Amino acid sequence: MQAITYYNLGNSQTEVANLLAKHHRIRVPRRTISEWLHRYRAVCTYHRLRETAVKTYQPHNLIHSYTMEHKQVYVFKYHRAKLDLLTAQVPFNAMAKLRTYLESVTSEQFPHHLFQAEEQSSPQTTAASQRSSKIQLDTLPVVQTEKQNMANDLATLGLIMARTTRERHPAIQDFMLTNDSTTVACEIPIYLTAEDLHYYQTAKFHLPLPTTAAPVTGHIDLIQIRNNFIQILDYKPDAHKIQPVSQLLTYALALAARTKLPIKMFKCAWFDDKHYYEFFPLQAVYRSTTS
Repeated sequence: MQAITYYNLGNSQTEVANLLAKHHRIRVPRRTISEWLHRYRAVCTYHRLRETAVKTYQPHNLIHSYTMEHKQVYVFKYHRAKLDLLTAQVPFNAMAKLRTYLESVTSEQFPHHLFQAEEQSSPQTTAASQRSSKIQLDTLPVVQTEKQNMANDLATLGLIMARTTRERHPAIQDFMLTNDSTTVACEIPIYLTAEDLHYYQTAKFHLPLPTTAAPVTGHIDLIQIRNNFIQILDYKPDAHKIQPVSQLLTYALALAARTKLPIKMFKCAWFDDKHYYEFFPLQAVYRSTTS
């Protein structure tokens, strides 16, 4: 798995062999590396984009990484080449708007202070923020679909890279960001303000959140561009035992507000290595008046 990751970062097979020898003290023949790449080609689909990506990006600048102190440490990352190459996959100029938001996270203007005020007020905020994982919404009924998805296979491979339970999330995120053709970012900070909620409520959304000045904050595990949608994914161990619809809906509303994109552009899903569940967030907040 490490060899495949090194290769998809833009290293040649010879460079991959040298990196394995340097960091893992294992000498792997080029032929073996080539066989590994072929064996996992169906799951590690980034090979579709790699040839074009290496013309513009090097291994050191392919993925942008930014460490955030948000009550705890989060490492936000986005894949520069995929943001370039997947532009035509979504309508409404969505990729440009998503990219603008992702790039804003590392700017001085991004309100990182909102994420540091979960339990007590900050001098820069009027109220403590609320975590999206603790929000419970009375949503409209949604069609929740269980299916097998490539994310299950990617999670299985990513888990091999995790040496401890604590490393499961970052291992899966890093593996998918590097080796999957649709995953464009991970650990994306989002926030939903009172103004955002007011806008959604005036748009006739069924959104029974309490009126408060406190923003709702959270971090999206993964964002994918797939099937003409922006897909919001959350890795949940034992996914079949939980129902994080409220949390994922909050993510979708927040990201739609930050990117100025319609909520119909988004799909939400949670998964582990065996289970995958998805739903359309629009169904949870909007009841069509047409028959």
